[in-house]
Amino acid sequence: MAAIKNRRTALERVEKFLSDTYFTDCNLRGRLFGDRCPLASLSYFHTPRRIPYEEAVVQEFGPAQVGEAFGPTWETCWFKVELSIPPAWAGREVHFVWESDGEGMVWRDTQPVQGLTKEGEKTSYILTRSLKESEPHSLTLYVELACNGLFGAGKGSMIAPPDPDRRVTLSKAELVVFNRDVYELLVDLEILLDMAQLLGEENQRSFQALYTANQVVNVCDVTDPSTFPAARDLAAAIFSQRNGESQHTIHAMGHCHIDSAWLWPYEETIRKCARSWVTVVHLMEHNPELTFACSQAQQFEWVRSCYPGLYARIQDLVAKGRFIPVGGTWVEMDGNLPSGESMVRQFLQGQRFFQEQFGRICSEFWLPDTFGYSAQLPQLMRGCGIQRFLTQKLSWNLVNSFPHHTFFWEGIDGSQVLTHFPPGDSYGMHGRVEEMLKTVKNNKDKGRVNHSAFLFGFGDGGGGPTQKMLDRMKRMSNTDGLPRVQISTPDQLFSVLEKESSQLCTWVGELFLELHNGTYTTQAQIKKGNRECERILHDVEVLSSLAVAQDTAFQYPASQLQQLWRLLLLNQFHDVLPGSCIQLVVEDALQYYTEIRRAGAQLQEEAVQALCRDLLQPEACSTRSTLVLNTLSWERTEVISRPGPDGAETLALVTVPSMGYALVQEPFVPPQPVAVRKQDGSITMENGVIAVCLDTTGRLTSLQLLDSGRESVPDGCYANQFALFDDVPLYWDAWDVMDYHLETRKPVTALLKPLEVSLAGGLRGSVRFSLQVGRSSTLTQEIILDAMCPYLRFLTQVEWKEAHKFLKVEFPVQVRSTNATYEIQFGHLQRPTHWNTSWDWARFEVWAHKWLDLSEHGFGVALLNDCKYGASAHRNILSLSLLRAPKSPDSTADIGHHQFTYAVMPHQGSFQEAGVIQQAYNLNFPLHVVPASSPQCPAWSAFSVSSPAIVLDTVKQAEDRPEAVVVRLYEAHGSTVTAWLQTSLPVKEAMLCDLLERPLAQGHLPVEQRGLKLSFTPFRVLSVLLVRSC
Repeated sequence: MAAIKNRRTALERVEKFLSDTYFTDCNLRGRLFGDRCPLASLSYFHTPRRIPYEEAVVQEFGPAQVGEAFGPTWETCWFKVELSIPPAWAGREVHFVWESDGEGMVWRDTQPVQGLTKEGEKTSYILTRSLKESEPHSLTLYVELACNGLFGAGKGSMIAPPDPDRRVTLSKAELVVFNRDVYELLVDLEILLDMAQLLGEENQRSFQALYTANQVVNVCDVTDPSTFPAARDLAAAIFSQRNGESQHTIHAMGHCHIDSAWLWPYEETIRKCARSWVTVVHLMEHNPELTFACSQAQQFEWVRSCYPGLYARIQDLVAKGRFIPVGGTWVEMDGNLPSGESMVRQFLQGQRFFQEQFGRICSEFWLPDTFGYSAQLPQLMRGCGIQRFLTQKLSWNLVNSFPHHTFFWEGIDGSQVLTHFPPGDSYGMHGRVEEMLKTVKNNKDKGRVNHSAFLFGFGDGGGGPTQKMLDRMKRMSNTDGLPRVQISTPDQLFSVLEKESSQLCTWVGELFLELHNGTYTTQAQIKKGNRECERILHDVEVLSSLAVAQDTAFQYPASQLQQLWRLLLLNQFHDVLPGSCIQLVVEDALQYYTEIRRAGAQLQEEAVQALCRDLLQPEACSTRSTLVLNTLSWERTEVISRPGPDGAETLALVTVPSMGYALVQEPFVPPQPVAVRKQDGSITMENGVIAVCLDTTGRLTSLQLLDSGRESVPDGCYANQFALFDDVPLYWDAWDVMDYHLETRKPVTALLKPLEVSLAGGLRGSVRFSLQVGRSSTLTQEIILDAMCPYLRFLTQVEWKEAHKFLKVEFPVQVRSTNATYEIQFGHLQRPTHWNTSWDWARFEVWAHKWLDLSEHGFGVALLNDCKYGASAHRNILSLSLLRAPKSPDSTADIGHHQFTYAVMPHQGSFQEAGVIQQAYNLNFPLHVVPASSPQCPAWSAFSVSSPAIVLDTVKQAEDRPEAVVVRLYEAHGSTVTAWLQTSLPVKEAMLCDLLERPLAQGHLPVEQRGLKLSFTPFRVLSVLLVRSC
């Protein structure tokens, strides 16, 4: 017979032969299943709770039928499935088929055995691969069905708020004979068809695959299985033609990215992990080559607690190197907003968990789906035993295509890690020919490296790998025309990349995602809870560490602190802290913050009682003095508020030494009290350091440094100007703010209450005003100037009732600089204030921690804040992002009451010399005021540092040595410096350690009269282990 001449008809002929829609009465797909048999019995009960198996199976089950709908959303239905396999099916492969909406789990003999999700292409459970007479023909299964999908229950679209009344329909539940030979031939033909379509008409392998597929259809008689082997031999001949030595190698690894919360609550994630992981374990029983990379210690802990039988099987597979823990962190956290210490604790808790449970730590950081990556991460990784990093999220960049897939990433201190982005730009591949070709074609480092990662399995909402994905890749393992595909591990991939790394490029600085920059602001209460709880745990650790040194009877609350830290770290997951989650998750997160605040306050009180027992007031005594505690590592002189004799709040000026305490000394008069004056409808305030003039709407018309007379506000401009923007992104509502929002700016000018004096001066002056914001919202602000304070602060309260609006506050300043400086974890970085290139203007909205600064030589202005992260500096305007109002996936996002504080600080010299870093810490870490009974005592300091460039950030008990304290310091100015760490604690031994608290080789430090001598390079983080002498 003459060869086929029409490519299109040949392609479509093969397509129809495989179709599940067309010609199923006579094509191959229609023969996939043989005989069918209904269930012997199906019954169910439903519950609003997520209950364990043991509780479920003793409930009263009522009749259920295929075609019924169950629900509503978030409820759980348990089905009792009684099966009876016909004896005539002897020798056949028998599947239990279950097709429904929702997420199911099959339980057999009291254990979970497989997940069932239509969205994850898992709709059958294999009862037997060849029915034997000795096997039980009648058995009972249970199906636990969550009334939500892999991606929650969005009403109308995936990211819409959940539909509370959605119901899931059971469309099929039966026994079937599965024709394995038909399945194998279908996979053969799918691969051949994809090769024919995707390799292109210029490629001879495309035609070889097409002609072979056409011949397979000719040979195959779908009614006669005896023709199948010959058809399969034709396909095998193509698959067995080998590649040349230079072909690219793809390292395929099973993976199942599970968001710890997103469009579903934390509790549902526990079941998602079980459903996904038990399916992987089941696959591994029949696919000994399968490997599976799995991150997030928190998810392992959930499964350990809730599914001990499954966890024991996972532990065994980890020991065999097949189920591979990766990442090293407690959760896959947001990469921008957690503090430096929070990031350390993500690794500390994660790596310690993996060491304790599996006898090893992770060697690669695994963070494929977060919304940008801090420039401090490389140093933190290396300090936690990690020199390799995998992600892919920068492939989502809206403006610029990132120039590499494999490269060295260098942080602000100079630390480097080998970084790999899977070139297929996904962590949820399906093992298709198209994905393999994209992985090679898309690779931006061709010629430098010849290996890349391929992560396969359904992800985000769970699911994981399927048998079909594996079977596709088996056929592509070494087939001419396609890249070489091998099942691999992260270690195998990175080991070969390290060998090929001599030609790799280096990227210096942050990995900024040019998308999702609304997540710096969305769900402001979560952001505030994060910042406050980071402070609370910092203070509890400092005070508890000092209390142990002062009171041998005091027990450091290690287990309670671990529990609280793990709650905080969980809430730093990359869809929770960014605010891109549903209302149920927000409620859970806020409840966790409430628990941290409550327990933290109790632990703090106990630590203060132990630390200062002799100074504190007995309950029966009246207050005679006030004790003030400072948890920061420099001396502070500030105005405090304390209860007076009549119960009313009174003010006092106090100086407190670094990391210590002092009694308020009466009277302590400032060199110049605060003066508040009204004139011509405006109000001026000054304190000898700065002078400010405000108009009737609370805007600054003048902000002067009194020493130099330097004006900060340009002529004709107003600082503390609120502005409202339309905020309608293209799709990702809670995630994105688009560049075009800047074109919709409207100044907020509607005055409700004009500026009036609320405190007339002395130790503190303040004024108050109220504005209407938008159609329905109100803003009330108290502007406060304290004696001797270098900044003016703005205590702000907003009743926020807007929809798709964005509120910012702007400070135009009389400063010219092409770069602004932003605080990040353990340091800072600069970003341009111009939009010269697409890389510049893509950063129209960026993130910062406690401060940002715009300086020219000799002068600058800094903006400080106590709970905000979104910011920008364009030309000479500093802007702080305050509130958003997205409607998806949480229709109530940010609606309600908000309170926050920001401050403006003009300064001479650089921000380093002016102490901006320390002042921002002071704003975020208030002094602790405690009633005391002792009228006098000497001030006491536990720690101090000789250089203002060094911040002593953390003091905590060592994880494995109760007699030792870990102190963590970092160089904050960007300088090389030697500093002395002084302590009044009894220390007999000191040594440098890494971030996992493992002593460093040659890390011993002599304890000298002046303390410990420490050497820093720019932004270096040092951890020191101090062993107490008693």
